[in-house]
Amino acid sequence: MSDLIDPAALVPQNDPSFDDVWDELNYRGLVHVSTDAAALKELLAGPPITLYCGFDPTAPSLHLGNLVQLLVLRRLQLAGHKPLGLVGGSTGLIGDPRPTAERTLNTKDTVAEWVGYLQGQIERFLSFEGENAARMVNNLDWTAPLSAIDFLRDIGKYFRVGTMLKKDAVSARLNSDAGISYTEFSYQILQGMDFLELYRSYGCVLQTGGSDQWGNLTSGTDLIHRAEGVSVHAIGTPLITNSDGTKFGKSEGNAVWLDPALTSPYAFYQFWLNTDDADVIARLKIFTFLPRPEIERLEAAVDEAPFRREAQRTLAYLVTAFVHGVPATESAIAAAAALFGQGDLSELDAQTVAAAVAELPRAEVTGETSIVEALVASGLVSSTSDARRAIGQGGVYLNNTKVETDAETIGDRRLAGGFAVLRRGKKTLAGLSISG
Repeated sequence: MSDLIDPAALVPQNDPSFDDVWDELNYRGLVHVSTDAAALKELLAGPPITLYCGFDPTAPSLHLGNLVQLLVLRRLQLAGHKPLGLVGGSTGLIGDPRPTAERTLNTKDTVAEWVGYLQGQIERFLSFEGENAARMVNNLDWTAPLSAIDFLRDIGKYFRVGTMLKKDAVSARLNSDAGISYTEFSYQILQGMDFLELYRSYGCVLQTGGSDQWGNLTSGTDLIHRAEGVSVHAIGTPLITNSDGTKFGKSEGNAVWLDPALTSPYAFYQFWLNTDDADVIARLKIFTFLPRPEIERLEAAVDEAPFRREAQRTLAYLVTAFVHGVPATESAIAAAAALFGQGDLSELDAQTVAAAVAELPRAEVTGETSIVEALVASGLVSSTSDARRAIGQGGVYLNNTKVETDAETIGDRRLAGGFAVLRRGKKTLAGLSISG
């Protein structure tokens, strides 16, 4: 384990320096909008309540935006409350309205398959034991048996079209060229019905979600108030952006997934390690269980010795370990060290090598390809003369072994998985896929 990490930091726990979980949620920047804040503070400081967050199976994996919600559920569970993880077997067949265009509807079989994937992921982050054990629910269970007539009579009568039109997601689409279908327009009714069903079945009185879902969250609170005459609550977490204004949660333009088959532990670790100094403390607050004193210490370290990147390394380790486990995290660290000459590349397994090489410029070579040709093909140099010069200066390495002459070929120097790593200088790397 990294010498930076106190093993206690790997155990999810609420910060004892806060009087209650509501104050901690606010300190960590997890409350952007909510129903009555004073009432929520009192509610969360009192006896255990039941709360929920919904996750739609619009992809075969959860992503970093979903991880924010899972962490909110876990923090509230640690405070003694009872979370429900809802996977939308019915709402996933529809999809909430996007700002610009209609979603492509997935088949029922695909959605059902993805429901299973997401349930398995959610189960890793919550505790399903003890007095406040989490519970998994699927809204298809209460939506599928409902006829269209019953839906309109029993649920639709509580919704006012004028209010529905004012929801941000709906109004944005109404003002676009694409417009909005009745299918997606109805999504907020389905999500509101979920909250009503969970209130009736489990006494659920709080829903959490992203602030971009606020219109859907309040559909549920409004429906319960009209149908049951009681007040329930909602919390909207902020949409996370980087300090430069770019969208958080993307790596090389692609979503960062929680499924290791879609985003490898190595790539996942590197994503967090590359966090900007201006963003790292906010990320530590949201994505780790580090207590406030330790976060403040790391904030001082960023100011005083940013070149050490202690905060980034702590963040990368803790989040990767939370999502993928300690062994995968240690393998990701070992792979990064080995790539830059601080470890033995031959000791890495094929999956780790493939994940590491996938993050590098690549070239296809054979055993007969010269190192000079490989340098040019991989883009590490711009010409054969530059390649010969770099080799002559002693700055070229193949699998961390110095290339002595420009007559050398790739040969049979495959790592696990059929790759090799070509390095120029200390930090410029390329992956070679060796065929033949």
